[in-house]
Amino acid sequence: MGTEIERKYLVTADGWRASADEGVAIRQFYLAARPGFSARIRILEARGATLTIKTGGGLCRGEYEYPIPLEDARELEAARIGSVVAKRRHRVPLGALTLEVDVFDGPHAPLVLGEIELPSVEARPALPIFLGREVTDDTRYTNAALAVAGRAPEQP
Repeated sequence: MGTEIERKYLVTADGWRASADEGVAIRQFYLAARPGFSARIRILEARGATLTIKTGGGLCRGEYEYPIPLEDARELEAARIGSVVAKRRHRVPLGALTLEVDVFDGPHAPLVLGEIELPSVEARPALPIFLGREVTDDTRYTNAALAVAGRAPEQP
């Protein structure tokens, strides 16, 4: 089984931009989404498409990812549920780890989230000051929930 261990945070300042790459445009949509399960198609700018199935929730989840033909991805979009999630993902070095900063477009803007994939559940990396509240366990911030809601959650 593929496993993803990831913490997710609201990004509260632009300090990440100084060390970020140029980013890649991502378009993704969901074919299924319910608590503990989602199936999505992701199209990466000039890189192709993947089908990803995720199980579970929170910090540690099952993740299965498969490349699919771009033409198939585009055809499957007609079967999507909810809205398309469009964002630009930037990679920011964070010691031995990488922070992925997602800057959302369209109805999900101005949401900016930072995700860190971890080597273990116990890992506690030092966090940069531009990361705000952790939202790993807040299901409103999953991409599937964003797609189904059609907009970003209200910020406090």
